[in-house]
This record gives sequence, C-alpha cells and structure tokens, in this order.
Amino acid sequence: MIIQLSGKVKFPITLDASVWIFDDRKILFEDAFSNKAKEEPVDELRKTAERFDMEVYRQKSKPPVNKSINKFEREQILKNTYVMPINDFINNAEVDSNATNVTLTTQNGLVDISLDELLASYFLFSVDGKPVKEEGPVHLYFGDGSNKDNPITGINKITFN
Repeated sequence: MIIQLSGKVKFPITLDASVWIFDDRKILFEDAFSNKAKEEPVDELRKTAERFDMEVYRQKSKPPVNKSINKFEREQILKNTYVMPINDFINNAEVDSNATNVTLTTQNGLVDISLDELLASYFLFSVDGKPVKEEGPVHLYFGDGSNKDNPITGINKITFN
C-alpha cells in the first residue's frame, strides 16, 4: 500500500495511501474533473476555520470531547470515492530542476509520462470508502480527465528522470 518517490529528488519519499482518507486535501472523485475541484481551496479554508472554532470551543468546555470529525463526516468518508492531488507530495520531495519526465513502475510494467502531466494528476486511493485493492494501491488520473475511462493502475514507484 505504499508508493516510493525517487530519482532526481532532493528528498526520496514513501507515500502511504491508506492514511489519505483522513487528509483534508482529498477530493470527491466526481468533483475532481469539474469546476468544483478548482473552487475547493475556498471551501477547505472555510472547513478548516470551522474545525478550529470547534476545537477552541471544545477546549473550553467541560469535559473535553475527543472527536475530530462528526458522525456525518465519518459516514460520508465510508461511502464516497476519493482522489488526492499529487502535486503537494511532489513539491515536498523537491524535484531536481532538470527533471522533465517520470517513470511509473506498475504491476504491468513501466509507464513514462511528463513531469507536468504528473503535477496536474490525481491518485484514486479510495473507492466507496475502502482502499483500492484491485490493481492498487492507487490509480493515476490526469487532471484534464483524458484517461478517466482508462487510468494508469497498480503504481508502486515513481522515478523522476
């Protein structure tokens, strides 16, 4: 269930897609290729502010309540299909400035794509609230949706060239 980022990077990283279900950066699959995904940062900022306000209130209340997501959010997480934008992880790895291509190591062989295509891509990591097991741990969808019906599957390593 892990994906390694290696090659021309300052910091090789190992990604664990199984924990992304709790990450606020995740996007609903059906929203990823629509304008809603572009509007998401505003909604994420609002949600973060609301959670901060709730946590401040909880810290002042007696006794403290130790739940970070409410029941409705938990139920939605277990029903929906999610993708994760990959660009934050690539930025954290600090890709070398002369790297232009990427080789994806999959269960079915090697796939070469451009770095720009990868930066604009999404990883499908959860289907109906469960980790991707068949040809997983992740499926890669290009940001423009051009491979929506035929994603790159079974990715377990990304090498920057």
